[in-house]
Amino acid sequence: MAEAAADVNGDVSEEAEDAEGLALDDSGIYQQVTNLLDIMDSESAKTDMAGAGLDMRKTLASVIITEKATAEPSMVICALTRCLKVPEISTQRKINIYNILQEIIQQEGELEEPCVQRLVSVASKEMREISEVEGYTKAEVASDTLVALSRNHFSLVMYELQHHLKPLHLTDEFVVVTLAKLANGNVFEFMPYMGITLATIFTMLRLANEAKMRQVICSAMETFCETVQFYLRHLEDSVYPVMTEEQFALKLFPIYRYFVTVWLRHHNPEVKMGVVKSLKPMLSLLLPNDELREQVYDYIPLLLAEYQGSLEAIFITQVLRQILEVSVVTNTPIPQMQLNPIFSELHVQVCTKAPAQHQYSSQNLMEIVHCFIALARSYPKELMKFFFSQMEVGKEAIRVGTLTLIRAVVSAEDPKMSLRTIYLAIRVVKNTLSDARSKVRMAILRIIGQLALSGYQDRIKGWGLKYVSVQLTLSTYKLTNHRDNFYQRDLEEKMVHKVTMDTVKIITSSVSGMTNEFWVRLLCYIMETDYTEALTPICISLTNLAERQLHSKDAEASMSGKCKHVDLPAPQKLLARLLVLMSSPYKGEGRGIAMLQLLRTLSHSIAPTMASVWEQEIPLLIRYLEEHTEFTWNQKAWEDKLIQFLRLSLKTMRGTSWSLRLSKELNNQIGSFDSPSLEKGFLYRALGFTLAMGLEADKVELLLLELLYKTDYSNDFDQEGVVLCFGLCARGQARTVLNVLQDFEDGIQESEQSWQISAWRKDHPWRRETVKSALMVMYGCVSSYCHPQMLLSHVDTPITAKIIHHYSSSCQDISLKMAFMKGVVQVTRAIRSIKDQEDFHFAQKPTLTRLVMAILKAEPTDHLASPVRTMAMDALSHLSKLQPFYSIEESNELMDISLHSVISLRPPGEDNESIKTLYANMLRSLEQLMESLMQRQLDPRGLQEMVHLLEKWILSEKEWEREKATNLHLYLMQIYVQSVGVCIPLKLGQFGTLVGLIAPCTCDTHQRTRVASTNILSSLLDLHASQTCSLWDAAKEKELEKCKEDIQDTNADKVFCASSRIAKVVCMEFNCDEVVSLIQKLCENIGAMDLPHDKAAVTWIGTFLQMRARELEDKVAEILGAILVHLPVVDHPEVRRLLIEGILLLAHYHQETVLTSLLRQPLPMESHLTEVWLTAAQNVPFARTMLHGLMGRLQSRFTPRVNATSKADIWRLAAVDPLMTLCTIHLLLEKLDREDKLRDLFPDLIYTLLLQLSSSLRPEAASPVLKTWRLVHTGTLPEEINLERITIKSMQLLLKRINNERLLHALEEQSVWALLEDSLTFLEGVGLLARLCLQDMESDRLRLSELVLRGMASEVLSCRVSSTAVCVEFMSHPILYQQKLLRPAVMMLEKGAEQEEDEALRVLSLRALGHMALGAPKKVKQYRKLLLEQCLGSLRGPASSSVTVEGMETLTKILAELREGDMGSSFEAVSELCRVFFDNESELLRLKAFVLFGKLARMVGISKKHFFKGEVKRAWVPLLLHCQDPCSSTAHACRATMFRCVHFWGWRSLESSSGQGHTKTDKEMTVFQTSMCSILTQKKPAVLYGFFLETMSYVKNDLLRIRIAACKLAGIIVKQLSVHYLKKLDWPALRNSLQELQLDSDPGVRKAALETLKVLDSCSQHWQLALGLP
Repeated sequence: MAEAAADVNGDVSEEAEDAEGLALDDSGIYQQVTNLLDIMDSESAKTDMAGAGLDMRKTLASVIITEKATAEPSMVICALTRCLKVPEISTQRKINIYNILQEIIQQEGELEEPCVQRLVSVASKEMREISEVEGYTKAEVASDTLVALSRNHFSLVMYELQHHLKPLHLTDEFVVVTLAKLANGNVFEFMPYMGITLATIFTMLRLANEAKMRQVICSAMETFCETVQFYLRHLEDSVYPVMTEEQFALKLFPIYRYFVTVWLRHHNPEVKMGVVKSLKPMLSLLLPNDELREQVYDYIPLLLAEYQGSLEAIFITQVLRQILEVSVVTNTPIPQMQLNPIFSELHVQVCTKAPAQHQYSSQNLMEIVHCFIALARSYPKELMKFFFSQMEVGKEAIRVGTLTLIRAVVSAEDPKMSLRTIYLAIRVVKNTLSDARSKVRMAILRIIGQLALSGYQDRIKGWGLKYVSVQLTLSTYKLTNHRDNFYQRDLEEKMVHKVTMDTVKIITSSVSGMTNEFWVRLLCYIMETDYTEALTPICISLTNLAERQLHSKDAEASMSGKCKHVDLPAPQKLLARLLVLMSSPYKGEGRGIAMLQLLRTLSHSIAPTMASVWEQEIPLLIRYLEEHTEFTWNQKAWEDKLIQFLRLSLKTMRGTSWSLRLSKELNNQIGSFDSPSLEKGFLYRALGFTLAMGLEADKVELLLLELLYKTDYSNDFDQEGVVLCFGLCARGQARTVLNVLQDFEDGIQESEQSWQISAWRKDHPWRRETVKSALMVMYGCVSSYCHPQMLLSHVDTPITAKIIHHYSSSCQDISLKMAFMKGVVQVTRAIRSIKDQEDFHFAQKPTLTRLVMAILKAEPTDHLASPVRTMAMDALSHLSKLQPFYSIEESNELMDISLHSVISLRPPGEDNESIKTLYANMLRSLEQLMESLMQRQLDPRGLQEMVHLLEKWILSEKEWEREKATNLHLYLMQIYVQSVGVCIPLKLGQFGTLVGLIAPCTCDTHQRTRVASTNILSSLLDLHASQTCSLWDAAKEKELEKCKEDIQDTNADKVFCASSRIAKVVCMEFNCDEVVSLIQKLCENIGAMDLPHDKAAVTWIGTFLQMRARELEDKVAEILGAILVHLPVVDHPEVRRLLIEGILLLAHYHQETVLTSLLRQPLPMESHLTEVWLTAAQNVPFARTMLHGLMGRLQSRFTPRVNATSKADIWRLAAVDPLMTLCTIHLLLEKLDREDKLRDLFPDLIYTLLLQLSSSLRPEAASPVLKTWRLVHTGTLPEEINLERITIKSMQLLLKRINNERLLHALEEQSVWALLEDSLTFLEGVGLLARLCLQDMESDRLRLSELVLRGMASEVLSCRVSSTAVCVEFMSHPILYQQKLLRPAVMMLEKGAEQEEDEALRVLSLRALGHMALGAPKKVKQYRKLLLEQCLGSLRGPASSSVTVEGMETLTKILAELREGDMGSSFEAVSELCRVFFDNESELLRLKAFVLFGKLARMVGISKKHFFKGEVKRAWVPLLLHCQDPCSSTAHACRATMFRCVHFWGWRSLESSSGQGHTKTDKEMTVFQTSMCSILTQKKPAVLYGFFLETMSYVKNDLLRIRIAACKLAGIIVKQLSVHYLKKLDWPALRNSLQELQLDSDPGVRKAALETLKVLDSCSQHWQLALGLP
């Protein structure tokens, strides 16, 4: 029945939903939601394919649905619910719907109950239908939707879930999951259902066999327990019936028991994990219950058994810790029978290594420690008994683990931990003190330290301190006596020692009442140990002990009592030990600070007098060490601070034997340190300083003598230490030291025959030379530290005399030479350091100089094996600064010997670092020696002498010699610049010579030589700038630095480029004389080195010639002379070529002067000069330059001649035969490289040749003289060679170069060259050439335009005419307008049109102006006034017919671009002047006049219509007559113009009859004339009468056809005259005129006259009849 009821309800629900669906459809919400969900689905598919995140459209669709729900939440939720019920809907769509539903539910709160019921039903069903992975996701979102609904509709959701949670029935897993979520989110609402839920779940436990379901239940139980705990903590906030904690515990315990007994033994590790995780919250509710707690204890073995499984031990340990800690808190003991298993299982976890797969082993150990602490609180006796039994096993791991647990127990800060427990723990530890294994020892030491830290200091006195002392001694011994191949043991022992040190530090900082024995052990450790790494912690510990004793209440009594029983080391011994060790303050973890703090603490015990000084100085030393690290400190500075500290300390003890006793202690410690070492080095220094402060000279002598005898002189370190010690001692005990040295020499029985030193040293037999070396250096060191007054009295004798004696009496091997020169250097330095020693003359200087020079000369020049050279030069350098000074000759000799000894050496290989160091030191010493010697002669002469010595090495063929010489030159040059500056100016030409020597080295094959050379140039420039007071701008400085960078490049081309740029930068700093000296020096050294140097030299020559052209006007002869003198001896072709290019550069920059000279030179010349000419022809840049110059010579003939103002002008204006110039141009064009099209020269050159050709065709052109021909050819001048032909040939060669086949073909086809050669057709040829070039040479149009304008402005008529002829073609092209050259062109054309000197120029000017309408039609209007004036001027004035024709032609062209209003008053003038030429005898004039009149008729507008109508009337008769003009073209033009003017009569009938007037036949013209006369008779008879009279005037015209036409027209007109006008005619005169024509020679005239006469007679009769006359 229930099922039937459910079916009925389902049917009703479905019907309701259907009805609601209809409503939704009506409202459209369902459809809108569906569409938006479709968008989300499509975007999700796209996103999946693209692999990217959610698309914005998907998010926007979701937002729209959510916003829609704000207005109608129930409708939207119902729509979404209905969408969920759509069959075969995708899982992703359902997930999207549920996500939207959750957002709506969270947003809206309470909803309509029916809507919620349907959603709960659908979501519950979806949640319980789990398929694959997608099903889990769908069920999860459905579950989350139910949880979201539960916040406002808990009852509905809970009812649905409880409906599916039935006892003894295994529900769906997501029902349990959702219940857990509900409990977590709705704690108080869920509590009423908690009991039944737990009870129902317990009935399901037996049915849950799948691992997944068990995990779900375990997780749910964990959540339920946490929820219950929260509920119990907030009972006061609950409004529901209260359940007690005990009630919950009773509900939970069966589940706990089932979990532990059944599920915990499940084979699935995930199930085990879930069970164990759920136990902790369950135990939190179970353990507070006394009855249940004891039952929980019963299941502990089951938990312990899980340690043997695969589960992570930490989770089991956490549960055990929870149980154990509760048992301690509640004082509820665990059964005794379970203690031992607990001990064992937990102890095993500590002593054995955890499996590799366990991730939480370290956390597990921490949990186990807490477990043992809890056990120690409750069961101390049992636990310690267990520990004792484990210690007896003997295994290291077990013992270490047990000791670790004991330390944890001791460290537990718990008041419940009894002293009995600590006592038992110490007993266990004492039982293992004899174990010698490293890890056990460290564990015991850590326990001792922990006991001290935890407040059990009294428990470690005795056994603990003794154990620590033993371990300190034992570990130190093992570390200082370690064996090889025992690396692991050494590491373990270092760990033991570190732990021991940490323990000592703990004990000394925490244990009070320290035993005397421990104090003594620590102090003796500092004094005796060789393992210095432990000194820092020991010093810290001793400092702590001392401070504790000083601050105790009975400090004085305690200290006095201890001092009586403790054997403290002597104060001097302790201070000496600490001072020496502090010389390396950062060793052993920074022992310096620790020792300084110990000294400060023990200051009153060591030396009370020094206490105040130490209180002030020690903090400063500590601060220095704290401010630095072992990487930033300075050893020398630190030792100086220690010596200063020692000096201040000993100063307080002045007058006592304290310093002497300290010296003895320092002397005793010499054997305690190895050689070499920082400590021993400082020890020697401190010993020398303390001995210098000693007051008892005899005792100091004994100590020094003992030191001399016990020193091993074969050990360089000890020897240097003793030498330093004696030097420092000499600062206060100079006489004592010298006496000791004398006694030592006497004691060893020194003589030239015997040397019995070995008798005193059986263990280290001395070599005679070794002791001599040490003595020489010792005397030098004594002089270095000796007081100045003492030094001056003893320096000659015995100090220097002893040094000379020991060297001279020795075998003089390398070591002795080095010792000798070291002693010499020290002595000379000491003398120079004395103030006011100017009057002192070093008597031994000549002897020393002779010995040192002998050493230097004896050195081999083929290899470097020792620093002897370096030391010899250092000695000479220092000697040179003492009086008596070397003479100039001696200085030069020393420099020459030194240079030869050093520069000739080949540099060492890269793999020999020691030789490289020696080499570098040697070079540095040479520099210092040269500097010292040069300082005595710092003037230009001295500089020149120095450079002279270096020159042969700078010009050496060996690159290493050049490198060293150049670097030395640089160094000395810089010294000279810094020392001299502007004081002494260089001699004239010296600067150029110095630069000329070094400039080629900027292209040396060796990089360092190039760099040094560049720097030398910089120094020279600085010197020159300072002496000439010239300033360098920033751009030059920057460019020079850039060149210095580029000069280091490995690319030879780039290097040469950089050298050239340097030359460009520096060349402006030279005056003309310096330039000459530079070039002379560069030429001198050509051939002295390799090719790069020579190329650099000529490059510099070319650069200077290029940059300084204008200033070298007066120096050209000298420069050319220097170059030409050395050119014959240059062998290398490349260098010769470059040098010749330099000559060409000179010619390029002195073009006029050199070009004139070259044009006047005869050929052939000497061989090297011939080569220059051939190179000039082959060198394209120079050839171009020559072409420019030659063009200039030709062009100068077309420009006004000027007076010479300079030598250059004299050369430039010197007369040169034009034929020679043309022949040279022809030669260059012929020999120049064919690949060079001369595009840039083409416009200028072609135009210049054209002007030259125009001038040669003028009558005034003179014939060339014969003597110029020898420049090109030998023999007589051929007849065909003349100016015109050479010019045309040159033009042909030039045009062939541009490789324009179409242009060349057009020139030949149109016979341009023939036209140009003939003076009559020259201008036609010019125009044709210009037109063709304008068409085919687009790139040259602009330049040609500029040249045309320049030629038009020339004063030479032929040039203006030719240029204007070219301009005619250019005006027809838009180039002038485009390049804004139109205005100047028009201005010059205006001048040409106005002048009357040359008819051709005027015609061409007018023609060019007319072509403006073609090239720049838009500009015609702008220049209309000018154009009209010039054209009218050609019509008005007494000009030739050609000018007039051109004027009318121009008017015709420009009128096409103008309107009636643009002409103004010129319209009337043009019209009137145009009619004047209708009857001109020139056919061309008549033709142009008719065409122009027709153009006027075409442009007439309203304003000029009336005027022009009159003009038409006045011109009508000539128009009618000239339609029969004897010139057909004129007749054609006249007929066209006449019919264009017909419409001005205003008669449509006449216009219609005109038609195509210009094509009418004579008969048709007669008909037209008849019609016109007929119309005139009717409308304007007077006009017709006037026409008749005007027509009769033409019967006597010179033109035959005009006479005939006049007769015919007169006949036609007279026929149409009315009686009124017939009466006015002079009939007798008319008959006479016609009868005279009867005598004409032409029958046509006679015939026409006869016909007209007949018409007159007929008209006369008619007129008489009309009037009634007889």
